[in-house]
Amino acid sequence: MELKRTFLNQAHVDHGGKLVDFSGWSLPIHYGSQIKEHLAVRHGVGIFDVSHMTIIDCKGPMVRDFLRRVLANDVGSLAINHALYSVLLNEQGGVVDDLIVYRLSDCYRLVTNAATKDKVLAWLDLQNLEQIQLEELDVSMIAIQGPRSLQAIGRWSEAYDFESLKPFSCVLIDEVLVARTGYTGEDGFELIVPNEQIVGAWKFFVNEGAVPAGLGARDTLRLEAGLNLYGQDMDEEVDPLVSNLGWTVKWEPEDRDFVGRDALQIRKNELDEKLVGLILIGKGVLRHGQRVLTDHGEGVITSGSFSPSMDCSIALARVPKLARERCRVEIRDKLVEALVVKPPFVKHGKVLVEWKE
Repeated sequence: MELKRTFLNQAHVDHGGKLVDFSGWSLPIHYGSQIKEHLAVRHGVGIFDVSHMTIIDCKGPMVRDFLRRVLANDVGSLAINHALYSVLLNEQGGVVDDLIVYRLSDCYRLVTNAATKDKVLAWLDLQNLEQIQLEELDVSMIAIQGPRSLQAIGRWSEAYDFESLKPFSCVLIDEVLVARTGYTGEDGFELIVPNEQIVGAWKFFVNEGAVPAGLGARDTLRLEAGLNLYGQDMDEEVDPLVSNLGWTVKWEPEDRDFVGRDALQIRKNELDEKLVGLILIGKGVLRHGQRVLTDHGEGVITSGSFSPSMDCSIALARVPKLARERCRVEIRDKLVEALVVKPPFVKHGKVLVEWKE
């Protein structure tokens, strides 16, 4: 089956991007150096093509009630041109997907993951008792991330004071929705752009010094920031309460009967696992699926990689609730010492955890 291509595909080729299959899309894993791209975002400004994300507009008189029922977070008090992060749950409390929902003047806009597109649309259709209009948009999306992203976007449109745009808020500028959101742990903006404008926007930011960054840097940046990846750190078999996402579940008001609430209500007082950070002591690389041995039982690494900002290997791992301080990880049939820490590891360019080998 032929891979889908974003409208920036030729730009990636021209810039030397190594294209790979990502959930059926042809996207760059890197443009030569994943570490350079990572550090450019941490200390300067980088640009990502995230046009593979699924974007759905939800419209109708009952759309607010619909989203209050299907999302664990509550859009009830969400103001126009603001956004929130939420999980979409099944009846058992497992995560169907994680997403950002924007409240616009005429609709609510959901931005969900590419790999979950079919099941998310099917789940929303199944839950659509209110006859909400669900429209998947054919648009492009880029992310401008890093401490210099504010200067870059300020030069893109000098008519708006982007410094006044608060995190998780958005503004529409000449058909482009600009949101102060991201997936890197740095300040940044995500732009939903008409397809015919996306190449020009990409070239503008690159000419302004934004370093093109691929999927590899996006993954190490989000891991350092302690941000979950759907399909690894949580999925339909794993609830948000053991994925460091309990804060996205709004229990009040008590009469809001969201999908998955009953299952989570039973489980929340019986939690025996938690998601923690690990720092490897010694040689090796932490990877998804590796066994973790603690004094209180076994766990598993959900996401792991080398951290360019810390110059060591780090991971997120689901471990017994009582696990503390140190553990061992099975790497190639050897047990290697690791520290148990609280994520995030890095945010706004600063390493937040201290460790000694």
